[in-house]
Amino acid sequence: MNGWIILDKPLGLGSTQAVGAVKRVCREAGLGKVKVGHGGTLDPLATGVLPIALGEATKLCGRMLDASKIYDFTIRFGVQTDGLDAEGEVVATSDVRPTLVEVEAVLPRFTGPIEQVPPAYSAIKIDGQRSYDLARKGEAVEMKARGVTIYSLRHAGHDPASIAATEAWTPDQVRGDDDGGARLKEITLTAHVSKGTYIRSLARDIAHAVGTVGHVTMLRRTKAGPFDLEQAISLDKLNAFGQGAAQSEVILPLEAGLVDIPALNLSPEAAGAIRQGRVWTGVATDDGLYWGRDDDNRPIALIEALAGTLKVVRGFNL
Repeated sequence: MNGWIILDKPLGLGSTQAVGAVKRVCREAGLGKVKVGHGGTLDPLATGVLPIALGEATKLCGRMLDASKIYDFTIRFGVQTDGLDAEGEVVATSDVRPTLVEVEAVLPRFTGPIEQVPPAYSAIKIDGQRSYDLARKGEAVEMKARGVTIYSLRHAGHDPASIAATEAWTPDQVRGDDDGGARLKEITLTAHVSKGTYIRSLARDIAHAVGTVGHVTMLRRTKAGPFDLEQAISLDKLNAFGQGAAQSEVILPLEAGLVDIPALNLSPEAAGAIRQGRVWTGVATDDGLYWGRDDDNRPIALIEALAGTLKVVRGFNL
């Protein structure tokens, strides 16, 4: 069994629990013992796209971890917690509430390459221990800033669900447009980010930039690498697979995780060499990363082409 299950992870379920659920369902479906891994952790308080790899697809988990992600997230202004989320203890408050115009004015500061300090409650290791373990013990945790990239950052929309005003608009609050005058209790933003980006830190820093404090009350991943919510299934649908639902409704093929890489058709001779991990020369193709396929369109390997020479990056035993 080789391929992907894209789970729309529900609130409260950890990534490790999700992997465990997939293993259980595969056993119930009669697939036996299947190697399972996930392509990017989601906190229990987050929902959305969680790619779960089966069999040979687990060889692509590292690549999935490196892929960019897209999130919708809500910042609640006026309260900062130690975990920068709704479960944390309150550590700072502010009476300041920004307008939409003020929030949108600072978003360009957080677009492109930026430095951010991860939350103390994170899985980053400090002297061999997880930061969140140290923080939970009450120990002082000094997190170092690190570079990440925010490819885009925008207001999620002008519908009432994405903006919550704290009070009725008055003439002196309006600053040039109809949406900009209300003092906001919270706002929902959409961010396309590189690996290593902490949305909780981004929310904290945006709140600080508009002169207040804040924390994340909603976090939903809408895309991870090539996978988005359209391909994601619910936990109920996953469980139905264990009770006899069609495999095609739940499991995507291994190559679904390779759609952002061009395919390279290999001759039978080249395919045989690549399967054995040997270098193959004399190929007329541009330099770069490809996934090689045989005459039956089966993925053989991730391969790197350089000056007409093909080298195996990661082979698949299909």
